[in-house]
Amino acid sequence: MTSETTYGLPRLNEPAPDFVAETTHGTKKLEDYRGKWLVLFSHPADFTPVCTTEFMGFANRHEQFQSVNCELLGLSIDSTFSHVAWVRNIKERFGVEVKFPIIADLSMRVANAYGMIHPGADDTSAVRATFIIDPEGILRAMLYYPMSNGRTVDEILRLVKAMQTSDQHKVATPEAWQPGDKVIVPPPKSVAEAEARAASNDYECTDWYFCKKAV
Repeated sequence: MTSETTYGLPRLNEPAPDFVAETTHGTKKLEDYRGKWLVLFSHPADFTPVCTTEFMGFANRHEQFQSVNCELLGLSIDSTFSHVAWVRNIKERFGVEVKFPIIADLSMRVANAYGMIHPGADDTSAVRATFIIDPEGILRAMLYYPMSNGRTVDEILRLVKAMQTSDQHKVATPEAWQPGDKVIVPPPKSVAEAEARAASNDYECTDWYFCKKAV
């Protein structure tokens, strides 16, 4: 299989690649998640240690994602039978129940559409990729990790909350922002606007272009 057919990346702020796929919860398609945020994430293989820790991390925070109108959807190049056996194993051995669906992508159609197959890593395994899709089906964020290192689920949840805040209030968020922290407002577009902002008590300005406010 050549790199031309296996490695292509979707682009941010464009419609996420559509899919219809068999999962551990029956057939799922991208349209099913319209109106909700979606975290679609791939892992190299079932019954592997790092992937197991990641799935437990996502499972333990599943309700927190749902509380901010966000669903989870896993994927690997494994069969539904393998996924079911692995989910049961995680519950039996680690006491963690995985309640979100996992795509069985033996054909690699979804993995290829999302650029999850990187031949330099492994021709038949999906790398640790994470895609955040908004309620309109637009791809808003992509994160890639190497095979050897697990993701931080808390950071993915934080990013979803940050993007929701940016959308709602038309602002940006600084490094390590958490809900309740002040946000960054867009720079003023005129001298008059800059003067008005500097004189306002609604903003915390370090300089004319760098101002924060509470939301």
